[in-house]
Amino acid sequence: MDIIIAIDGYSSCGKSTVAKEVAKLLGYTYIDSGAMYRAVTLYCLRNNLAPGGIVDLAKLQSKIDQIKIRFVYVPEFQKHETFLNGENVEEEIRRPEVANLVSPVSIIGFVREALVKQQREMGEQKGIVMDGRDIGTVVFPDAELKIFMTASPEIRAKRRLDEMIAKGVQVDTADIIKNIQDRDRIDSTREISPLRQAEDAIVLDNSYMTREEQLDFVLRLAKERI
Repeated sequence: MDIIIAIDGYSSCGKSTVAKEVAKLLGYTYIDSGAMYRAVTLYCLRNNLAPGGIVDLAKLQSKIDQIKIRFVYVPEFQKHETFLNGENVEEEIRRPEVANLVSPVSIIGFVREALVKQQREMGEQKGIVMDGRDIGTVVFPDAELKIFMTASPEIRAKRRLDEMIAKGVQVDTADIIKNIQDRDRIDSTREISPLRQAEDAIVLDNSYMTREEQLDFVLRLAKERI
């Protein structure tokens, strides 16, 4: 029996990394919620719905039902990639101009409603893994397996610092910790779909766990339910 696996948690906890690996090993579809909001943002840019970086809410709302997002397995890359209205936009949605506009797009209520509807449609056949901040509480409250990932702010800051250094970017550790704490506060107190642990979610504190240990933890729970 295929199931739905919902992985929520704080930023810089490695949710996406675990979700992608679990999906790959189980032969499930990985739904990248962030990619979906990026796809909507790309649609806005392509159709001049955000002149000067300001989203035209009325125009976007009139077009929202025309925006169809799916994840299609691409054998060449051996992974699921993001398709916007039948076009592979995986590479394009990662560009800076999209990243710069995705935050204001992602907090629009009717955008979130439309994407949650599409996400639920994807989950009708089960066999999916999805990560985010409201997956187990809002998108799939009946998911067979819910994981809530967390780690201390200091550990998450170190991980992000290591990533930045690897990219050749010099940053201050104190600034990163503050950024993470601010992000936690914003995520947990936002009006629409705030970050919170579902009552039936299993907590995965990966502060001192390796990537392999995290993967084994989730896979064991998934196989028990499958």
